[in-house]
Amino acid sequence: MPYQDINVILSDADLKEVRQAVATIQQKLPFLITLNMTERKRLFKMGDKRLTFVQTSLNAAQSNRNILPASFDLDGFSNDYRLATSLMEIEMLLNQLLEQVDDTLLAVGSEAMTSSLTVYDYVKTAAKKTPGLKGIAEQLGNLFRAMKSRTSKAAAAETPVAS
Repeated sequence: MPYQDINVILSDADLKEVRQAVATIQQKLPFLITLNMTERKRLFKMGDKRLTFVQTSLNAAQSNRNILPASFDLDGFSNDYRLATSLMEIEMLLNQLLEQVDDTLLAVGSEAMTSSLTVYDYVKTAAKKTPGLKGIAEQLGNLFRAMKSRTSKAAAAETPVAS
């Protein structure tokens, strides 16, 4: 769907249902783990390019059980392969959803920032003649300057230095 102004209300009931849906996913996948960086580095990675290798190895093992030692857990290997392919599908679906959530958050956040800047301009102008707005104008100004300062520092940190 092409981007247009987003003017939607996510009801508390809908948000609750989304939370419940995520909780349901977590309940259906109770075996999910969290790896630390050391564990992530030491493990073999099976991406799309290596999937065929694993699938072919599994087919060879299933077709030629007699070449494997009795201690080799062929059922465990088969289960790992099936779970890995299922998780790859789930990951793809969740990545698509995450990309949509991220893009929508970026767009709606931008809309909110644009509206905030407009309000800030109106408050600054009105504070000159309207009692009680001077403090709000100063507060918004301080927040705006702090925000710009952080943004400028982050941009400077990302700018490559020519050598």
